[in-house]
Amino acid sequence: MSSLSAAISLPFKPEILDDENDYSENIESCALYRMLPANAREYVTQSPHLLEYLLMFPVNTFGIPLFFSELKRDLKSMENPNIIYPVNDMTFVHIFPDENDVRNYYIPIEPSFLHSVAECFSLVEKRLVDLIDALDEDPVTDEERIGVLRRALREIIYVKQPGESIESIFSEREEKKKVKNRIVEFLNTDFTAKKAFEKQKVPAGVDVLPDGRIVLSSQEFRSLEYLIIRDKIDMGILKPFLDDPYIEDITCDGVGPIFIEHKIFKGLKSAVEFRESHEIDEFVIKMAERIKRPLTYRNPIVDATLPDGSRINIVYGTEISKHGSNFTIRKVSEEPASILQLIDWKTTDYMVAGYLWICIEFGMSLFMSGETASGKTTSLNAITTFIPPENKIITIEDTPELTVPHKNWSREVSKGKGKGEGEGSDVTMFDLLKAALRQRPNQILVGEIRGAEGSVAFGAMQTGHPVMSTFHAASVEKLIQRLCGDPINIPKTHVDNLNIVIIQSAVRRPDGSMVRRMLSINELVGYNPETQGFSFVCMFQWDPVTDTFIWTGKGSSFLLENKIATMLGIPEHKRSDIYFEVEKRAKILERLHKAGYTGFWDLYHMMTKIKKQGLLKIEI
Repeated sequence: MSSLSAAISLPFKPEILDDENDYSENIESCALYRMLPANAREYVTQSPHLLEYLLMFPVNTFGIPLFFSELKRDLKSMENPNIIYPVNDMTFVHIFPDENDVRNYYIPIEPSFLHSVAECFSLVEKRLVDLIDALDEDPVTDEERIGVLRRALREIIYVKQPGESIESIFSEREEKKKVKNRIVEFLNTDFTAKKAFEKQKVPAGVDVLPDGRIVLSSQEFRSLEYLIIRDKIDMGILKPFLDDPYIEDITCDGVGPIFIEHKIFKGLKSAVEFRESHEIDEFVIKMAERIKRPLTYRNPIVDATLPDGSRINIVYGTEISKHGSNFTIRKVSEEPASILQLIDWKTTDYMVAGYLWICIEFGMSLFMSGETASGKTTSLNAITTFIPPENKIITIEDTPELTVPHKNWSREVSKGKGKGEGEGSDVTMFDLLKAALRQRPNQILVGEIRGAEGSVAFGAMQTGHPVMSTFHAASVEKLIQRLCGDPINIPKTHVDNLNIVIIQSAVRRPDGSMVRRMLSINELVGYNPETQGFSFVCMFQWDPVTDTFIWTGKGSSFLLENKIATMLGIPEHKRSDIYFEVEKRAKILERLHKAGYTGFWDLYHMMTKIKKQGLLKIEI
């Protein structure tokens, strides 16, 4: 992907930098460095380009940005954030306020940010092709490819030291005669390559030594090396966004800036922007080729997965997207959110979690329902830790998003665009779901039910296979309507095979913040053929006034008393004791939370130990 396909539009007037000042050798001589806090000094020492950015940033007007090694959720309340945080070893992000817009600025600070290498970029690419073609290496992994690129760059580039002039380099004739560079050797032994090399025109302003090496300053070399690796191995200009663990969604609507949804600072607009339609067209074409899903005029829409697991949707061309090609990326976290983190975020509470724990452990089928971007997949993934650790799990998705902590886990992904039964090489979710029933799973997790696979899922429930899935519906009534209508067409008498419906939504709080909440947890009881109505019990209800959850169904749970208590052999006169089990599990989760086991994997391992020690045994 070309590094020159997008531009940086800064939201402030930069200070003029003195090109002769290179503080990489003696960083303490910089007055601004001495003004920085200790953590910021450590960052700029390791990444000199960060200091260069700060020297360009008008600190006298806006003040020195605050530096954070990680972001806490309490930063949400910051009205005019002026902060910098790292997203990887070489890249930082500056969150900068915009007084005239609800969206603040998101500025990626990369090594290539300040030092333009546009003049020599194409020449370096040509020299790299010549050199790498001659190498007797066949790198397989990205790490190996990066190593080859770095070695090749060192051979075709001369890094000029601070204070060293190009004239002094050329005047060292005796040293020049001793230079026996690999490029020279290669060109002297390959006549065709030599002719091609000689035809390469050196752009104006680019210095080249007699041995063919391109002269760059240390800053320019860092910039070029970063760009080459970023664009040839990684995902180009998207690398800072994809590396940032605090980003949820990345959106480009066409010509204009890239927008993001941030976990802390919500909606932001990036300083990275496309200024011409052909620029974004070229970028999305190369991005689609990178993920091996090429775009064409006949196939202008791609829905695929990036190498890091994030979902991407691309729409190509101005014929169907009037503002130009666009793309949306829904990022996946390296470590899924745990149920305790959802409790931290007030998406749910301990009692709801305790109830779901016992229901899922005893094989109840569950749908996590809500509108787009309500956090359904995040919540569904979080409650997979409640599935008994000895169970065999099969996940079925069109785009892999779910991460299950169990060792006995089969992850299956559909292939092709068919929505019904597979044709030719297509393997649909319908096909995978039918195949899963022959694999004797204890639980089946479906990424989303929206078509013919729904009938197979309900068939699985009828045969005793618990199914958990996400679903697009804003209420239990709407969910039932969609299940019984086209294209799912579940018979009304089969709907009660689904045991639990969780309605989740993104809601706005009085302070203006957007949060995700489980609005209700409902038990489906049955279908009345006389009234043609469905009966369901709301077990938990979110109270928007107090932002808490009320156990409205305590004492009237059909699942706890009539299903789970029956499985456990609890006598009818003692069935109310099952509610104490919910409270017990809620207290266990609270203790684990206080003990610091909040991470997804840590929590799962502790819950496995708890079960193995017999602490979950229900006394009859």
